[in-house]
Amino acid sequence: MFQQPKPHREEKDAIIVEKVSKRFKIPHEKRRTVYENVTGLLKGNRYSYEEFWALRDVSFTVKRGETIGIIGENGSGKSTLLKVIAGVLYPDSGKVAVNGRIAPFLELGVGFQPELTAEDNVYLYGSIMGMNRSQIENHMDGIFEFAELERFRNARLKNFSSGMYARLAFSTAISTEPDIILIDEALSVGDEAFQSKCYDKINEFRSDGKTIVFVSHGTEVVKQLCER
Repeated sequence: MFQQPKPHREEKDAIIVEKVSKRFKIPHEKRRTVYENVTGLLKGNRYSYEEFWALRDVSFTVKRGETIGIIGENGSGKSTLLKVIAGVLYPDSGKVAVNGRIAPFLELGVGFQPELTAEDNVYLYGSIMGMNRSQIENHMDGIFEFAELERFRNARLKNFSSGMYARLAFSTAISTEPDIILIDEALSVGDEAFQSKCYDKINEFRSDGKTIVFVSHGTEVVKQLCER
């Protein structure tokens, strides 16, 4: 199993990111058919790639109970950073240390399976987060009540709208009793009433001393919710 070297941390530190970099390789050409791929290989033609650095030498520390906002334009690496902190992606260099249970609310669909029902996806997500079946069942009614999706427990996720996806994902994430919450811009797809409901829950978590990292391309919500 991959082990990241852990930077020095104090108990009051919830997240430490030290000199983290992450790159992706983007092919210059696209072969649309199997024939094009096979003939290209037989001719010795290889894909040429361009390196795209989503993150380069990123460092910061988040204290326990702190709420911070990360602001940037689309494509600036915000979502990639959250995925690295959550352990969904590994950095190419640098170190990440996390002190506490993380509930990642990332881009729509991460961790969910469209062919499964909403209820089955809650079981799946909860088990990934280390909860046993009994713990998940104790939260099940509350998850669907908060998400306002009680009628859709047995519906497959592939039939959900993006707003329904966001409701279920956020409600499931906050039910795992996390110490640290990572919130991507996926909340923006919900209706205003549900967004307001989510922001109230985030403020409740702040009052409870939870650590929150909030990502956005706008400043107003960050100013409203975050300390820095």
